[in-house]
Amino acid sequence: MSASDKIENAADKAKGAAKEGVGKVTGNERLQAEGKADKTKGDLKQAGEHVKDAFKH
Repeated sequence: MSASDKIENAADKAKGAAKEGVGKVTGNERLQAEGKADKTKGDLKQAGEHVKDAFKH
């Protein structure tokens, strides 16, 4: 997994956590759901990169 992939995945997760937090504070369920989706997207991309790395070795 390249450094840029790690940064991008971490950014997706951080963006998702921020959206989710703002959604909780403001009572905005849509924003909360978007945040959870962004976090999940970051997690899935990271898992995919780990799988690719495993097959390279």
